[in-house]
Amino acid sequence: LFSFSETVIAILLLLICNLCYSCNQAEYDIGGECCPVCPQGDRVYKHCTGQSSTSCVPCVGLTYTDEPNGLTKCKPCTVCDQGLGLKTVRTCTSSSDTVCGVLEGHYCINPYKGGCRAANKHTACKPGQFIKQPGAEYIDTDCEDCSDNSYSNGSFTSCKSHTE
Repeated sequence: LFSFSETVIAILLLLICNLCYSCNQAEYDIGGECCPVCPQGDRVYKHCTGQSSTSCVPCVGLTYTDEPNGLTKCKPCTVCDQGLGLKTVRTCTSSSDTVCGVLEGHYCINPYKGGCRAANKHTACKPGQFIKQPGAEYIDTDCEDCSDNSYSNGSFTSCKSHTE
């Protein structure tokens, strides 16, 4: 059924696969070696060797790591850009990223990990429209047209009849 050379190749592949391994959750692979991860808030300074464990250092400046890791560089902290309608809700630490919220008069269009990555200004209702639903943190203002016999300057929460 199989030739001798095919059988030998199949056996060799099985042996090689048995030698294959993967690191456990508390380790990372570097060049076929499983090294212990650094804790949240730290990064790898020096990878482990056969004689020494991983050497870790804290993240400094505006950088962080938010989970145990094998990173040689910390992640840069998010900047809450006012030009994108954002403000800082929680400042970055060595073990957690900045959390951004929305500025007054804005609503979030890109929610992310309990915060917001981008926001838009709430829609301003036009004259002849009333505010059906005011805007909120995650919802734009909902405007609706007034009927023919009523009016609004755009800031009313209901239309007024022309007799008022």
